[in-house]
Amino acid sequence: METLTEKPWFQHYPKEIPTSIDYEVSSLQSYLKRASERYPDKPALHFMGKEMNYKEVYDSALKLANQLKSLGVEQGDRVAIMLANTPQAVISYYGALFAGAIVVQTNPLYVEREIEHQMNDSGAKVMICLDLVYPRVAGVKEKTQLKHIIVTGIKDYLPFPKNMIYPFIQKKNTGIKVDLTYSERLHSFVELLNKGEAKEIPLEINPKEDLALLQYTGGTTGPAKGVMLSHYNLVVNTQQCEEWMYKMVPGEEVIIAALPFFHVYGMTTVMNLAIRMGFKMIILPKFDPKGILKSIEKHKATLYPGAPTMYIGLLNHPDIKKHDLSSIKACISGSAPLPIEVQTKFEEATNGSLVEGYGLTETSPVAVSNLIWGKRKPGSIGLPWPDTDVSILSAETGEEAKPNEVGEIIIKGPQVMKGYWNRPEATQASFREDWFLSGDMGYMDEEGYFYIVDRKKDMIIAGGFNIYPREIEEVLYEHEDIQEACVIGVPDPYRGETVKAFIVLKEGKTLSEEELDEYARKHLAAFKAPKFYEFREELPKTMVGKILRRVLVEEEKKKTKDQS
Repeated sequence: METLTEKPWFQHYPKEIPTSIDYEVSSLQSYLKRASERYPDKPALHFMGKEMNYKEVYDSALKLANQLKSLGVEQGDRVAIMLANTPQAVISYYGALFAGAIVVQTNPLYVEREIEHQMNDSGAKVMICLDLVYPRVAGVKEKTQLKHIIVTGIKDYLPFPKNMIYPFIQKKNTGIKVDLTYSERLHSFVELLNKGEAKEIPLEINPKEDLALLQYTGGTTGPAKGVMLSHYNLVVNTQQCEEWMYKMVPGEEVIIAALPFFHVYGMTTVMNLAIRMGFKMIILPKFDPKGILKSIEKHKATLYPGAPTMYIGLLNHPDIKKHDLSSIKACISGSAPLPIEVQTKFEEATNGSLVEGYGLTETSPVAVSNLIWGKRKPGSIGLPWPDTDVSILSAETGEEAKPNEVGEIIIKGPQVMKGYWNRPEATQASFREDWFLSGDMGYMDEEGYFYIVDRKKDMIIAGGFNIYPREIEEVLYEHEDIQEACVIGVPDPYRGETVKAFIVLKEGKTLSEEELDEYARKHLAAFKAPKFYEFREELPKTMVGKILRRVLVEEEKKKTKDQS
């Protein structure tokens, strides 16, 4: 592939990181096949006491692939997966790929309307889902092209006696007990695998052209769009991740898998990386700070990719000092800005390195990251990854911005998507020639380090001033009594918009609006200081732990409408 000419950020690369990589032109599922050959008896997955080695995971994926084929799945068909982090999620993902299908990851929290849209938009023929979400899937299946639904439960991959007890715990916690009657269109995941044959299906795959994944965006600006990621996009980003984390030892590391696999960040930096490198995954079905603390200590985990709220959750857990976290070597934080205070405290707690990365679903997802072992700058998202060109598009001139000038971040590289599924106009609008327009505002300094200012659409314009929520949130996070903060713009009759901050305090702490206002005005220009504060017990979040700013915006709009 064409390599980048000399870029300012290359001077900061350690000698171990190449500026350009010789990528494998292979299918994504070849990772699992190779791992099963190299590490057949090595534990691949640990799930609530149950372990599976690489040979068992590979054989299970092949069995599922053959059963999908027997259900009529052909190469290029879409198979939806609606699972929490479980062994079944890994098996289903690679099983679908071995069948030649395109994976459609579906968030288990989706309601019927969202499921219906995603199934109809993707044209998925088969859905693999948890028993807990089956009633929602069943409610829309007749309005979609779904021909078969395969159901599994958490208990299916638990060791005895946990598998016997878990259904009672599940019913107590959720109030849901699912009784299924299997039929020609409704299948048991376990029974299908038991009848399956572990043989490879011959496929002809063009990794650069053939899709491995339809990953739906969050739908913040209208209906969710299917991001088309090829085998090569995902192979490239996983290989870039390996090179960036050059101190990691193949076959040796232990990685905490708490980031959801159905999110592209968890999929690449946890699942695909672990399978490529022969790491052991400690799989947790949901974010549980106490469970993660125990898992890090018990399994001597060395890697813990997460989101800022995940690290905040651990740091604020009362038992953190009771657990030995010194095995942690590296953590890459993504999906939301990482407050500097959180980074510092987490590194003190673990002796490992926690750095912020940046990317989008459309970039598979990582495009930029701080060096794990090397020079980093406070507040910076770091340097572009190998073979990745990043630039700033000036809002004033529409051309490349000068150093330190704020503009839109644009990205070019082999991990950038092929486009949006069935949306040629949206695809065209997202590119300028072969540069992907991120919609994020930022700048590059003289040394080639990049900084996010904010989402273009989140910018608050108050009295003619451009105000970026991230800057205000950084200041609020530095207050010792604040656990979480989110800033939005709300209507103002005089300024057009003004600033409102939503605050979650640390346990046992109290703060008044007056005290916060005094603190904010001491650290921010007067026009940036929040005019309104709202204290909450918790903030709305995605399953990755990203604070849902748009939900707060929608709540405020509704409140304004109701008052008018």
